[in-house]
Amino acid sequence: MRIGSAIVLIALGAILAFAVEAEIPYISLDLVGYILIGAGVIGLIWVLLASQRTRVTQSRTVQDPNTGETVRRSESHEGL
Repeated sequence: MRIGSAIVLIALGAILAFAVEAEIPYISLDLVGYILIGAGVIGLIWVLLASQRTRVTQSRTVQDPNTGETVRRSESHEGL
C-alpha cells in the first residue's frame, strides 16, 4: 500500500460514513465507512514507518599478511 491508496481508502470511507444516506438490507454503510477509514489510517501509518527505514552498509578492506591479497568485505542491514 502506498500513501495515495491509503488516502483514497480514508476518503472513500469518509464518504460512505458521513455523506451517503442509503438503506441497504444487512449492510451498514456507516460501519463499512469506518472500517475503510481505519484500514486507510493503518495503511498510512505503515507506509510512513516503512519510509523511515534505512539501509546501513559497512565495508572493510583487509590485506592478508601471508599472500598480500586485499580482501574487501561489505555488510548491510536494515535500520529503523
